[in-house]
Amino acid sequence: MPKSKRARVYNLTQVTKKTREQKEKLFENIRESIPKFQHCFVFSVDNMRNNYLKDVRRELGDCRLFFGKTKLTARALGTTPEEAQADGIDRLTPYLTGTVGLLFTNRSPQEIQSYFENLTQVDFARAGTVAPRTFTIPPGVVYSTGGEVPPEHDVPVPHNQEPELRRLNVPTRMVKGKVVLGHIDEATGEVTGEGYTVCKEGEVLDSRQTRLLKFFSVCLSEFKVQLLAYWSAETGSVTELTPPPSAKKASSRGASTKVETEDDDDEMEDDE
Repeated sequence: MPKSKRARVYNLTQVTKKTREQKEKLFENIRESIPKFQHCFVFSVDNMRNNYLKDVRRELGDCRLFFGKTKLTARALGTTPEEAQADGIDRLTPYLTGTVGLLFTNRSPQEIQSYFENLTQVDFARAGTVAPRTFTIPPGVVYSTGGEVPPEHDVPVPHNQEPELRRLNVPTRMVKGKVVLGHIDEATGEVTGEGYTVCKEGEVLDSRQTRLLKFFSVCLSEFKVQLLAYWSAETGSVTELTPPPSAKKASSRGASTKVETEDDDDEMEDDE
């Protein structure tokens, strides 16, 4: 009997989402941390990587790190002076936008700033990342780092990996068992032809480009934590380290904007 065209298989698996209980727990944990610590930092993350963030949690074991929805975080701190869970902590809410988190600590602000200034990890770029520089594979024998290091310190790409390069649109070919880009004169050994540009500076990378960058072990992403501002319990003041994103956007458009200072208690709307 022929199979009915109406018979369909439905996948009932679902992606686990945060429950209301988990969100309420995060809300309560943030509020419970406020009276226990002297300082609260707002930080942003460039090129987020969970494994590197776990390293930060481990190295700052005496601190509390929270990473969640910005609106929930803002409500936990208090968005107005009347709702603030501690004097002046509501002034952190303008900085709670984008990929940001909270760091509660009893360490000095200078120590925390020094730690993050020295924290930089390089990694392979992901699709959608803007290329910080141009990467071009030079003509001739193709080496494993694509010309990033001198040939005498590198090794040629194995012949069995040449089909993968062609699948990724790199016009390579085999010459005497070596992967070659361009043309090599067998008599003189002279290399002619152009190299292959994988990406250009400022270009948004796609998945093919990121695969090529990983193939040649070229790391273009940099995991870095930027401190935006911090609140001090002793004075109830907020010290700005980097202007909030809303102020940056307005400045880039040439518009005049008022940035909240320690003497300004106006509420600013949080944006996810």
